Parts: sequence; structure tokens; C-alpha cells
Amino acid sequence: MSLSKVYPAINYDFQPTSYWSPAANPLDVALRDVKGRNRREMIRDFYAEGNLEVLCDELLSDTLDEEVRDSIGRIHPSFMGGEYLPNYARHQVEIARIELESTTSDVISVRARLSGERIKYTVSDEYESEFKLPQRSSSHPFSLRKLIWFLDNVEHRESDPSWNRFGFVLSYNQCNLDCGTPLEELENFTRVTSDFYPDLGLHYAQTIAEWHRFCRSNALPKFDISESWINPR
Repeated sequence: MSLSKVYPAINYDFQPTSYWSPAANPLDVALRDVKGRNRREMIRDFYAEGNLEVLCDELLSDTLDEEVRDSIGRIHPSFMGGEYLPNYARHQVEIARIELESTTSDVISVRARLSGERIKYTVSDEYESEFKLPQRSSSHPFSLRKLIWFLDNVEHRESDPSWNRFGFVLSYNQCNLDCGTPLEELENFTRVTSDFYPDLGLHYAQTIAEWHRFCRSNALPKFDISESWINPR
């Protein structure tokens, strides 16, 4: 279990009205349900240049067919990142993703699905791993504070529990460090993004930077006693 530090200039009480509101702009429309990490970055780049219409429908599709997926994987293994995630179920959306700078740019997807009057949550990776969730459903979308608590307390059922001592998001860094990867190669190994929570990535960027400083100094972080911590609400 992990207690996450609260950082300045982040609104931890932010809460989306809905995960199923109409997309606010053409970029959001294009990105919704696209699984591939590199394809998502490509879509953002083309949109920024005003050339979104140049991309073929296949590259804008949620899921690539097997032949195309294998073909782009031969260009470079990083193009496989996210493409092997499970397909989306009906009324299911991705609310956050964890992206790893591994050889195949692995992605872990956090999803919400509308089921009656409840929102049900899942966490999936590209290897059909099983995850233990701290909460399986809610009546309303998570606040940013609650989503961070949720992410920090997910557990990979097959991993060493010690890797989770700084929380689930950092467990991938900790696993690689414990298995011999040099610390300097892990500073930018994990990235967290969300189309619904603009400050989620900023929170974890600071958390990861603090983990890196902690590991480098090999000493407990010296937090001021007045500092606040994440508590679920």
C-alpha cells in the first residue's frame, strides 16, 4: 500500500462530470478507444499540424487487424505498444493508462464501463495478467484524488509484493531496479496519461522523480511534517 504526496498546483478534487460526455474537439474524437501508443502520438502530431485528415482510416481505427499489427511491429517493436490490449467492451472507455519504456512499449489500461447505475472498473495489460483492484465500482466518476488512491493500491497477482511498496504505478520501476536495471535508465521508464484527468500525469511525473531521488540517495525522503497526503474520499 502507498500513501501519495499531494503536490502544489494540482486540483486533487477535480472530478469529471461523466466518462461518456461527447468529445470536446476532433482530437478527442480521433483518440477515443485507439489502443496503440505510437498511433495515439501520431494522431496528436498530425492534429497539431492541421493534417489529421491525411491519416488513413486504418490508422485511426480502435483496433488494427492482425496483419497490419504484425506489419508495423516489424518496423520496430515499440509500434506494438498498446496494440495487444483487449478490445473495448460496450460502454467501456479508458480513463488512464500507464506507458512503459520497455522494448515493446507496453501499456497498462485502466477502464470504466457503464453498468446500470454503476461504473465498473478494470485494469488490463497486454499479457492477460490478473490484477487485484482496491475498488471495483462506483456510483460516480472518481475524483483525481480517488483515482490516484485506486492506482496506488492495484496489485499484480503474480508479482513480488515488495515491488508494490511505493504503489502500483512505481512497481514497474521497482521491479526493473531490483532485477538489475541501472537506476539512470529508469528515470523516464514509466509515464501515466489520461484523457479525463489533465493533472494525473503531472502528479505521477513528480512522484516518479521523487522515487528516483530516493533511490539515488538510498535514504528515506525527508518530508516536512506539514505536508499533505492522498486519502480516498
